[in-house]
Amino acid sequence: MAFDGLSGKLSEVFKKLRGMGKLTEKDVAEAMRHVRLALLEADVSFKIVKEFVNNVSAKAVGEEVMKSLTPGQHVIKLVNEELVALMGGTNAKLTFSSKPPTVYMLAGLQGAGKTTTGGKIAGQLRKQGKKPLLVACDIYRPAAVKQLQVVGAGYGVPVFEQGTDKNPVDIAKAGLAHAEHMGNDVVIIDTAGRLHIDDELMNELINIKAAVRPQEILLVVDAMTGQDAVNVAESFSEKVGIDGVIVTKLDSDTRGGAVLSVRKITGKPIKYVGMGEKMDELEPFYPDRMANRILGMGDVLTLIEKAQSVIDEEEAVLLEKKLRKNEFDLEDFLSQIQQLKKMGPLKNILGMIPGMNQMNIGDVDVNDKSMGGIEAIIRSMTPKERRDPDILNASRKRRIAAGSGRTVQEINQLLKNFDNMKKMMKQFTDGPKFGKGKKGKFNLPF
Repeated sequence: MAFDGLSGKLSEVFKKLRGMGKLTEKDVAEAMRHVRLALLEADVSFKIVKEFVNNVSAKAVGEEVMKSLTPGQHVIKLVNEELVALMGGTNAKLTFSSKPPTVYMLAGLQGAGKTTTGGKIAGQLRKQGKKPLLVACDIYRPAAVKQLQVVGAGYGVPVFEQGTDKNPVDIAKAGLAHAEHMGNDVVIIDTAGRLHIDDELMNELINIKAAVRPQEILLVVDAMTGQDAVNVAESFSEKVGIDGVIVTKLDSDTRGGAVLSVRKITGKPIKYVGMGEKMDELEPFYPDRMANRILGMGDVLTLIEKAQSVIDEEEAVLLEKKLRKNEFDLEDFLSQIQQLKKMGPLKNILGMIPGMNQMNIGDVDVNDKSMGGIEAIIRSMTPKERRDPDILNASRKRRIAAGSGRTVQEINQLLKNFDNMKKMMKQFTDGPKFGKGKKGKFNLPF
């Protein structure tokens, strides 16, 4: 995931600061040198890094910090505040026109993810009670119209298209008229991209903008392109004018510098970040939450929101009762795996838990394929075996191994980890006793 490298490096810097008593200006300068290198390696522009470090350094050598009982933590707080300010300070929501339909126009280079992003936004707005319409104005990329139709169908959102023979400006105007006739209160226009920025692309966008007068022009940039994403944002902002930015593919193994740079460069807020393929993995962007993730402080609010969107409340109450009575079995565990998978990649979820990146993640198998293996094992058991794993003898395990395509050793490991997990979860429900046990390897049952 993006920022893993940056988070690791910053954690090392702050670990040293926390261990110090009083800080000298030399200590702060050394820490800021490492912060500067970490940000540059994350592909944040040199100009922004220089300003960032200067701002933190100026505050960190102040009298208030030097006399603080926990100067290290005070410096970390300053870094956090500066990161939040750099990324915009507060969450910027989509705005709506006072007279519907509200028109959003998506722009960006080819391959940035405009089409799928447009579908995700439309799907989310539909869940909120809106009646969105997707308009296919990309007449150049092969199968672009068909892709938008497939995406729209997946989210239950209608798509307006007129093939690839008409001018995109005329299609946009016809789409808006169609929305007004059909009672759609939101119109999302999917425009064409190019492999590079050129005058033809910009002029077409300017003409569409003049024709439909969008409420917001949202620029979609690919986090994997690094500093190029910031250069693209700057060009679109100057030539077309944008109202917000959407950064996609932050779930990939990318350095993430675009998120830290684009707000400062364009002066426009980041409205969404793409953290995966699913609709709910296009997340509203909260600068404070992202800063916490970067600094290894977790993102509990987003974790709670994701959990609330997938967890059945009645089932949660029943599960708590089972845990208190120590009746949690493998059928319950299978149900929890299925709900957990709905929340997104396991590694992303673990990253939202405060302090998780400071643990030895290597001790935790965060490969989502492993959960599929666990499902296969449990599904190969009989209902009786799931409810009472103690009856699993050697012959039963061989049968389950053959049915699931796993090994007996893997089944034994699952049962051992499941038993340890039950004990740990029992400690959670018992309250104050949790956390008083022995320290050891962090085990997940998969």
